Amino acid sequence: MSRFKSSTMDADLEDVFGNQVPELHEAAAGPDASPALARALELRSFLALTEEQVARVRDRVRADMDPDRDMGELSADKLRFDAQWLEAALDARDGYRAALGELLRTMPPPDQRARPVRTTQLRATATLPPSAAPAPQRAGAARARRP
Repeated sequence: MSRFKSSTMDADLEDVFGNQVPELHEAAAGPDASPALARALELRSFLALTEEQVARVRDRVRADMDPDRDMGELSADKLRFDAQWLEAALDARDGYRAALGELLRTMPPPDQRARPVRTTQLRATATLPPSAAPAPQRAGAARARRP
């Protein structure tokens, strides 16, 4: 049994990053891990947890509605609460799926990792002839007196 719970987007992650989820977790723990991989796995873990919550509520409602169960045990309040719980869990699941899907669509390809950019300071080496260089106003000029 895997130590990671599966999620409905595992295949998408594996397609984009080119490895199985356990290997992706190992890569994310390494010093050269891409920020996109770390974020994707974080969203994936939230998604897996939320999907587990959805499944728990679904299973609880199924058990409560089992045809062999005593009808006297049915509780409208309990079912209403489970419906609210399920709605919240489904909203969270949809949000995590959307966020993870957007991240996978917009991130740079895995082989293009962020690298430090080296820039060099360019310097102008040409000089202007003295007649072409504009002189600042009042540079070296004596102030004329008005009579």
